[in-house]
Amino acid sequence: MSETFAVHPFPAPLVDSRQVGRVRVHAIQAGGQQLDGGAMFGVVPKTLWSRRIEADEKNRIPLGMRCLLIEHDDGLVLIDTGSGNKETPKFHDIYAIENRGADGRTALEDGIRAAGFSPDDVKLVINTHLHFDHAGGNSWRAPTGEVLPTFPNARYVVQAGERAYAEQPNERTTASYFPPNWAPIAAAARLDVVSGAREIVPGISVRPTPGHTPHHQSVLVRSAGETLCFLGDVVPTTHHLPLPWIMGYDVEPLVTLESKRALLADALREDWLLVFEHDAHVGFGRVAHDGKAYRLAE
Repeated sequence: MSETFAVHPFPAPLVDSRQVGRVRVHAIQAGGQQLDGGAMFGVVPKTLWSRRIEADEKNRIPLGMRCLLIEHDDGLVLIDTGSGNKETPKFHDIYAIENRGADGRTALEDGIRAAGFSPDDVKLVINTHLHFDHAGGNSWRAPTGEVLPTFPNARYVVQAGERAYAEQPNERTTASYFPPNWAPIAAAARLDVVSGAREIVPGISVRPTPGHTPHHQSVLVRSAGETLCFLGDVVPTTHHLPLPWIMGYDVEPLVTLESKRALLADALREDWLLVFEHDAHVGFGRVAHDGKAYRLAE
């Protein structure tokens, strides 16, 4: 008898489209997952975080895996790729992942098609980092068992330090880094590495926001005087906007603190539109400061 995946809540909507200056962007919900609330909020006690988000009987909270598709003049750009289709039913059950799509693929491919495109149309993929829930959809397992690049016509970009860090995992990080998520891309000579802040294509740049991993990056989209920031895991949900609300998963939490401090100050001053990758309910938002802490603007 073949194994089946457990069914878990799937965040909606599948696609949420916005205009940023002259650029059209599509937030695509690549699936849902549920992780331990204590791990998601680190040193913040449950008596505080549970006022904002409800945990289930296993202490897990609902999360999304939101990616961003950008209609750029140089071709479609995709930021992060969800968890993919390569892992086992047991793995999906541990993390309560629900991301099934049509034809054995995932919700990410469904969302790209719902936005009016095909995976073959994607020309550039930018990974904030290489954890399985951000880079698992870089590749896919075909019915033959072969692992192939999900976006065969795309270049993939990640920080050089992140690739090196992923390829030398330790006892703590090995559960997050799976070589099939980037090795087939490198084997196809389609994996590019960058170092530090830089513009990748006109109007789209990466900004190092280390802490969650030592070489994590966020992505900025600028057009006609407007700026969007795809946060990645420096601020995974709207509940993580207060500076000390930092995930227990972060390998350098005090570095995350300073990354957040600088990033959110810029976002507030310049009125950036933010994309929250893991928030199950809020995809886009702007930041406000109430004199004590950052919060989601009304």
